[in-house]
Amino acid sequence: MQSKIPFGRRLIKDIKRFGGAYIMVIPVVVFYILFHYKPLLGAVIAFKNYQPRKGIWGSSWVGFKHFESFFNSYYFGRLIRNTLTISLSGLIFTFPCAIIFALLINEVKSRAFKRTVQTISYMPHFISLVVVCSMITLFVSSDGFIVQIMQFFGSGVNQSLLNMNSAFVPIYVLSDIWQQTGWNCIIYLAALAAIDTELYEAARIDGANRWQQTIHVTLPGIAQTVTLLLILRVGSLMSVGHEKIILLYNDYTMETADVISSYVYRRGLIKGDYSFSAAVGLFNSAINFALVILANRISNKVNGYGIW
Repeated sequence: MQSKIPFGRRLIKDIKRFGGAYIMVIPVVVFYILFHYKPLLGAVIAFKNYQPRKGIWGSSWVGFKHFESFFNSYYFGRLIRNTLTISLSGLIFTFPCAIIFALLINEVKSRAFKRTVQTISYMPHFISLVVVCSMITLFVSSDGFIVQIMQFFGSGVNQSLLNMNSAFVPIYVLSDIWQQTGWNCIIYLAALAAIDTELYEAARIDGANRWQQTIHVTLPGIAQTVTLLLILRVGSLMSVGHEKIILLYNDYTMETADVISSYVYRRGLIKGDYSFSAAVGLFNSAINFALVILANRISNKVNGYGIW
């Protein structure tokens, strides 16, 4: 039996063979080192009483003080509840929309119509989030067309929906569906294009109609792609972006709209409590990491495949 080729020798051989590819990947590696891995060193301030004039390493250690302060705070339960409510609502309603939309577009025979629909559906993704939130604010204001439609059907609503606690999550989720469905369906359309057309021909020969072809050919064909994106989505359940929340919430909806990321923004950037906000952010990242590990393990046991 031949001895195993050392890793260093194999790497040098691979670089000589695919030198162009390695050169192309260098900027990506440098980017991630500088902006993703190097900043991880700053997470140490979560265990310190960070003072800018002393620097990260000159500040005194406080251990888990900031974590304990967060866990015992009045806001802890509310933040966890709101973050999970918004994330799970997005997972249940927003995530399947891209799949359904891709399946519907895939059934369209007219290429011109298909391209037109795709282009229109992509457009909201490229609109500035500030503009999107301004549009939402106008639409659901007391004299906005959505409130007027609700009044026409006798709802009795006479104020902005953004001032109602019960309306914030539906507004957030529905606006996310409008903004992201077209863009998110691109990867599913690519997966659909990769399905062997002979499978559809074989299904038709067996007497399968379009619905049966979708169930037995199309959905299994994109199952791995759906599983991969679902695992990644589960791994970000605790990461509701603060930008949209901050642009939409107010004092009336704080009870249901305030999430971990918006709380970190207020404590860290507005109040200057950098160590506390770093501790909360680190806790959030740890939960997301555990979720993606758990989701991948479940997928491997149930489906036989996962991200790794």
